[in-house]
Order: sequence, then structure tokens, then C-alpha cells
Amino acid sequence: MAYFSQGLCERCHPGSPEYLGACKDCLAWGVYRRHNWRCWQCRWWQGHYPVGDCAWCGRHVPIGEMGACRLCLESARRITPPGVAPNLDDVLTVGQQLFFANLPAPRKPKHPKQLLRASRIVLDAKAAAAATAAYEQSALFDIDPDPEVLRRLATEQARDWTYRTDTIVFEHAERFGWSKRQTNQVRRSLKMLQFLNPDANTIRASEVLRLRRHDADANVVSTLDVLDAAGILIDDRVPTIDRYFDGKFEGLPVTMRTQLELWFDIMIHGSSSPPRRKPRDPATVKIQILGIAPIITDWAAAGHDSLAEISTDMILDALPAERGKRHWAERGFRTLFSILKGRKLIFADPTRGIPLTDSGESIPLPIDTDTILAVLNHPDPAIALATSIVAFHGLTSGQVRDIQLTDIVDGRLSLADGREIPLAEPVRARLAVWLDHRTTTWPSTLNPHLFVSLLTAGRLSPPGHQFPWQKAGISAQALRNDRIIQEIQASGGDVRRIADLFGIGVNAATRYLRVLDPDLSKGLDGEG
Repeated sequence: MAYFSQGLCERCHPGSPEYLGACKDCLAWGVYRRHNWRCWQCRWWQGHYPVGDCAWCGRHVPIGEMGACRLCLESARRITPPGVAPNLDDVLTVGQQLFFANLPAPRKPKHPKQLLRASRIVLDAKAAAAATAAYEQSALFDIDPDPEVLRRLATEQARDWTYRTDTIVFEHAERFGWSKRQTNQVRRSLKMLQFLNPDANTIRASEVLRLRRHDADANVVSTLDVLDAAGILIDDRVPTIDRYFDGKFEGLPVTMRTQLELWFDIMIHGSSSPPRRKPRDPATVKIQILGIAPIITDWAAAGHDSLAEISTDMILDALPAERGKRHWAERGFRTLFSILKGRKLIFADPTRGIPLTDSGESIPLPIDTDTILAVLNHPDPAIALATSIVAFHGLTSGQVRDIQLTDIVDGRLSLADGREIPLAEPVRARLAVWLDHRTTTWPSTLNPHLFVSLLTAGRLSPPGHQFPWQKAGISAQALRNDRIIQEIQASGGDVRRIADLFGIGVNAATRYLRVLDPDLSKGLDGEG
């Protein structure tokens, strides 16, 4: 037993931070001094209801819509049969019932007919799995409710969900350092979901995302986290690249569509069976779809049902004249037909022997020194640090976003590709300033990433793609190009050194040689 003072333990001494007392509003037992002697529910009442005299017990505390304090209202609810509105007059005859603080509301005895109906929210994992497997009646059509009515109902009523999920909500709020506003946003979103899905046993992620139609202030990301922790979320979100593929190849013949779906699946997820293929970045797949989609659509309109009917001459005739579009169309067709040939869905690869057109990339240009100095000395410590990392070490925007606190040890940065970079002194100075700012601004955040923002401090995800470059007014790619240009000039055009130092391929590094000689052959074709 740990003693506090005067022979009393830390639980019994009135001056101890662990001393338990009764809530000053509802008299529930089990609250602490650091929470101003109020339970979680009364703290919410204090911020949403005015203080007045209860019409039943006469105490001067926050009063709800019915003119009653929370203690009288909860006492009436406990003695009211299910399906009947609470009668506060019964409190005068039966009396008030005290309870422990911060616990879920006890289940009311159900009417025999209601025992046949599944619980609205299932927190038990086994029950959630059984409810998911059970039959679910699909809606015949969706009608959007009145947003004003929905927000009013979510504020005044719908207490079942909040009582069953408040434990998870408050646990997330304390663990991730949520603000009071963010916590109330999640609780209101849960109430709205109850009204929008009155007969569902589980909640689909798409239904949570639709909350933005009814409430612009809805925090759907944190709501999804709570529902997932409760075990009642069905994640039916469709990736953006899947929606893009469906939109570009809608209405194609069945055989052609099946062939394209095979290509798309292998490009996104890779293949472990011969011929093996690594997964590609969705951005690469998207730009290849953009290059081949118009041509394939024209082939389908001309009466072709399968890509096995396509010949080399048809591809050459259909390729666009513009060099950039032609380049990506050729790359898309190369991967498409090579995959189909490897899966024995076509007899021959029609792209075999077609030379790849150069993309016509421009010569990389350096950035003005004054512009770089301005962002390096930016008053925002996140901008100053991110800029210094790219300007001194040439990292990509994605690599900067993915840096975690544990990746930096003794002034050395470890990257996912295995490289270890000793940080330059200007980077270390800005790193110290940012870490002080991060600790002061978000002292309770559990986000493991080096860079956090107002939106990600309460989560574990990295910041958005535009953070902090949109505010900085400069792109990470431009800074990276400037750093590679400086190195290519200092090394006299050592391509292998550039490739190893910045983690790029030899062909990509060759592009920067045009800074030294604009007439240099872009592909170095024919050289020994």
C-alpha cells in the first residue's frame, strides 16, 4: 500500500489526487478532484444546459429540457418500463437512486415482445459477428432527412447509443488527447447514425461518410475509429483508384472488361504466381488508365469484344500524336498486354517491337536562393523543418510524411528503403525547434509520426499530402530537383552517385544530366 500522508493511503487522504468523491451535480460516486468533482455525463450537461433549480428535488444544478436535474431524470428512467417516456412524478414517491460514476447505463428489463428484437448496438465481439452474418433487409430507397431536424434530435434525444459507446468515446478522448469539441462531435455523430439507421445491427462506413451531407461539422474519421473499436463497423469504403477504374471502363464488353480487371488487380496487388509482378503505386496505375482508356473505349465502340483481337497496326494507328499522352499510352499497353500474354489470355503481345516514345520531360531548373532561404526561415516550425529536410537531403514528400519519431536516433535518419542519413546541422536545429513546438502544442498526442497537424494529433495517421507545402507556397518536388541539380553539378555528372544518394533509378538520374548538357541523349540509346 502506498501511503500519502498522516498514515492515510493515497485513496483515503483528502488531499491526494487519487482521492475519490461524489459528483457535485448527480451525486454519483467515483470522481476525482482533477475533473472538478464531476462525472463525464455531468461535465457534458454543464456545457449544454443552463444552471437552475430542479423542479423535483430543488437542487441548484444544470437543468435539462424537462426541467429536471440529471439525478432525477436517471432515477425516473430506471423505474420506467421500456417503450414508455419517463414520468418524473414517480421520483417523488419512489425516491432517488444513487449510482457509480462513468459507468454505462444498466440494461432495462425488456418487454417479452422486445426480446425478439436484436440490440441496436452490440459491443461484444461474438454478438457483433453473429449480427453481421444475420439477414439484413436492404432499404428500398434512401430519403435524406431534414438536416435541421436531425441536428435537433441528435442534441435533445437518442441516448441509447451514447450510453453504450461513451466508454469507448471517452477512452479515445483521453488516450489521444481529443478536445471537448471533438468529443462532442463524435457523440453527436453517433446519435445521428441512430436516427438514420433505426433497425441496423451494424454500421457501414459509407453511412458514416454520408453524415457530411447533414452536418458539415461532423467528425467522421473519429466516429469511424470509435465504431471500429466497438466492433460494429463494416468497412465498405471503395478505394479511389477502384472508382476511377470503374468510371473509365464502364459499359465495355464482358470479355474485354474481364481482361482489364485482371490487369488492374495484378497492377495494384501484384502477383506471387509466375510470371511474378510487384504491385505498382496507384498513381502510376491511374496515369496508365488515363492513357489507354480512350483508345480501348473506341475499340469497343468499333465492335471489338476482346483485347485478343488487337494487332500491332491497330495500336500504332490509335496512339495519340502528342508526345506526353503517347508515352503513357504505350506504357499502359505494354503492361496490359504483357500481363495478358503471361496469363495466356492472348496469343501474342502486339506491343512487342514498338519503341517507347520519350515523355518529353523538360530540363529540371534550380530554385532562386532567396526563395529557399525564405521558407527555411519560415516562422512555422513545421514548414522550416520539412523544407530543410528536402533542401539538404533531397527526400520526397511521401518520405517526409512517413518519418516517425523513432526513425531519428543520434542525429541520423533511417529510411524505409534501408538508407541511413546523417542529418545536417541546420536540419538538427530546426528539428529541435519543431519537437519543442510539438510537445507544447500536443502534449498528449500518441501519433508516432514526426509531423502532426491539428487534424492528425488525435489519431495515428500521417499528415495530409499537402502538409505543410500548401502553406509554404513551394513544392517538395521543386526543392528535391534543386538539391539533385546541386549534387549533379558538384559531382560532374556522376549518375551512379546520384542514384545511390537520392534513391532513384539510373534512367531517372540521367534526366538531370541535361542540366550540364541540354543536347544529351535522354535515354543514352546506342552508347556502350
